[in-house]
Amino acid sequence: MKPSEKLNRLFRVPRLTRTRIILALAMAMVADGLQFLLGLLPLADQVIDVMVMLMTSWVIGFHWLLLPTFAVEFVPLLEELPTWTACVVAVIALRKREQRAVPPEDPVIEI
Repeated sequence: MKPSEKLNRLFRVPRLTRTRIILALAMAMVADGLQFLLGLLPLADQVIDVMVMLMTSWVIGFHWLLLPTFAVEFVPLLEELPTWTACVVAVIALRKREQRAVPPEDPVIEI
């Protein structure tokens, strides 16, 4: 497999299903709750951020909105906001709009 094919596979956008949406929202809410509870432990926020970014990218696909959310978690007062939940909701809304805009492919019947 070529390196470009591996990169394309890594950044593929999976079809949003109800299961993927619920899983992504649950991960984001759990992460925001854990960051609120474990905020005083050193490096806990950063470990949670890295894990949530990777898992969210795996479940609903990578989106550029995940990067500013990851960076905002390092700002002292903004880290207390539920940024992961808000970001996941925004990415899901954008993905749904993208999926509605793309017409389904017509099946090709070869004779």
